[in-house]
Amino acid sequence: MNDDFLFANEVPEDEEDISVGSWKVIIVDDEPEVHAVTKLALSDFVFQDKKLEFLSAYSGKEGKQLITENPDAAIVLLDVVMETDDAGLQVAKFIREEAKNQKVRIILRTGQPGQAPERQVILDYDINDYKSKTELTAQKLFTVVMSSLRAYRDIIALDNSRKGLQKIIEASADIFAAHSMEQFIDGVMQQLTSVIGCGNEQAMYITNSLMVNCESQGDVLKVIAAQGEFEKSIGLPVNQVIDPELQEAFEEAITNKSIVYRGDYLVAYCYSRFSNNSLLYVSGLPREVGGAEKTLIELFSQNVQIAYENVQLQLELEDTQRELVYRLSEALESRSTETGNHARRVALISECIGTGAGLSANDSELLRGAAPLHDVGKISIPDSILHKPGSLEDDEWEVMQSHAKQGYSILSGSNRSIIQAGALIARDHHENWDGSGYPDGRKGEDIHIFGRIVALADVYDALRHSRCYKEAWSKEQTLEFINEQKGKKFDPKLVEVLIERIEDVETIIKRYPEG
Repeated sequence: MNDDFLFANEVPEDEEDISVGSWKVIIVDDEPEVHAVTKLALSDFVFQDKKLEFLSAYSGKEGKQLITENPDAAIVLLDVVMETDDAGLQVAKFIREEAKNQKVRIILRTGQPGQAPERQVILDYDINDYKSKTELTAQKLFTVVMSSLRAYRDIIALDNSRKGLQKIIEASADIFAAHSMEQFIDGVMQQLTSVIGCGNEQAMYITNSLMVNCESQGDVLKVIAAQGEFEKSIGLPVNQVIDPELQEAFEEAITNKSIVYRGDYLVAYCYSRFSNNSLLYVSGLPREVGGAEKTLIELFSQNVQIAYENVQLQLELEDTQRELVYRLSEALESRSTETGNHARRVALISECIGTGAGLSANDSELLRGAAPLHDVGKISIPDSILHKPGSLEDDEWEVMQSHAKQGYSILSGSNRSIIQAGALIARDHHENWDGSGYPDGRKGEDIHIFGRIVALADVYDALRHSRCYKEAWSKEQTLEFINEQKGKKFDPKLVEVLIERIEDVETIIKRYPEG
């Protein structure tokens, strides 16, 4: 059949068996026999272990619909003359300009070459090949489809590589954020699976790092990041996820500190500066992995774990800083009227309100870290005033009010964002929405949003717990007071957020009781 013209005779149409994982080929032609002969000629076509899946359209209108419904199509075999003389050209224009599909390879086939001159069509339309039906033998059709699929494969690989690189760049820009490491590893795995040409890729990053989730795991390997069918396994011990054969490959990679290649998957040992075991698993390898690809995998396995550990160390430093702030605040509470976990509760309640008020994730986290510093100025207040059970005299009240400016003075001037935020909170958390507060009589939005939020969180928590001068109030009593002070003491919008999230706030109070 190699030298016979494809479109010389009509051939009965056969049903095509579609393999799992296939290349989609859209045939757009108003002649049914063209569809039948094309399918017959390419019935045994296989590229990278995947067969062809044929989709048929018999007019330009149907072709546009198929393109829209199948944006992952690899090739369009497109007739020029159908319901109109330029129907095929309009489909080509639709694909590139309206569907915005630059990946699919368009092969224009025409039985009337003079109707659409090749030179003009190539110049005016973004097509990839132009063939006259009378010259398109079975062998030439095989050649043009093979070359188009190779081009499509490379375009997809480049696009996946670009997406993976974009994820890594985005993660690098904010690499020390709480969830950036997961995003970084996802990007690395996408890059790796793209470059080595995986299909239907499954991938996992597994570690027993003692820093993960700040919990000691011993020798337990856990899934930290995953793609494909393992995506729902994140956080689980790996021995609950994999079969015995894969477990054996994992153990071999750890024992030999090497990369194990088996069938269509690999298990790469990731080198660590600490005594941790980490592995990168990738399946769906389309062929035997070459030398260049093995070198790339080795580079990935050597650097992924180092990057992970760097970020984990940074997160550990941030957690340590936050814990030190809590300890400092609790030390201040021990000589004040507050006891126990007041500072910790105020921090978490403030974060809860801030998130509900629309603060960014970074600002909400910064607020949580800085909120415990709201009363740092009380270090300058005498015990006789701090512990006085009754009402304060005017001169005593003036001394008590000075703690806001004292706190600002202690914290201002730092280059650290958490300390800068703490200074603003210390200064503004006793200002009132209507301007009746202290120390500066600020009002409305002139009061920093952090100060407004902490003021609300501080009062709510203080009222809900007993002090030397009062008994604890119920949730209902506290909310009644907060509502009375809406628009006076408190920002009305923040009060609404507190009410919306009151159950979350009460959960925080229960989780961190006094004592």
